[in-house]
Amino acid sequence: MVVSSKSLLYSAYSLLFTFIGVTGLYVFLWADFLAVVQVVVYVGGILVLIIFGIMLTNKISSVNISHTSVQKGVGALVVLGFVSALGLMVYSTPWIQLPNSEPAETTKLIGNLLMMDYLLPFEAASFLLLGALIGATTLSRKDY
Repeated sequence: MVVSSKSLLYSAYSLLFTFIGVTGLYVFLWADFLAVVQVVVYVGGILVLIIFGIMLTNKISSVNISHTSVQKGVGALVVLGFVSALGLMVYSTPWIQLPNSEPAETTKLIGNLLMMDYLLPFEAASFLLLGALIGATTLSRKDY
């Protein structure tokens, strides 16, 4: 849906549901921290940026993009090749069955590591991001 839609806004909404689906996969894999990061970064940041770009672009509906049947055929062959390679890899991999166990609390572990062992690099990264934010704000001023 993301690629085949004729409207960019509908493509962005389809991308939203794709990101939410990936978040669901992370939840089912007991990767709660990655699920939250997926929602915050991709749904909350990247997708909002894409939608703002679509809304603020002038005359985007007047652009006519044509798709020939040759392009669709080549795309279908490439997708078929990738899907068959993925299926071959899935069926030829010797999967190891792990015993059912209680999932680890990844968010708590990552939080403890960031606030205990990696506090200095974490704070250095926050100051670097703060400097980038101040620089971007300074450069975006009209009287600069």
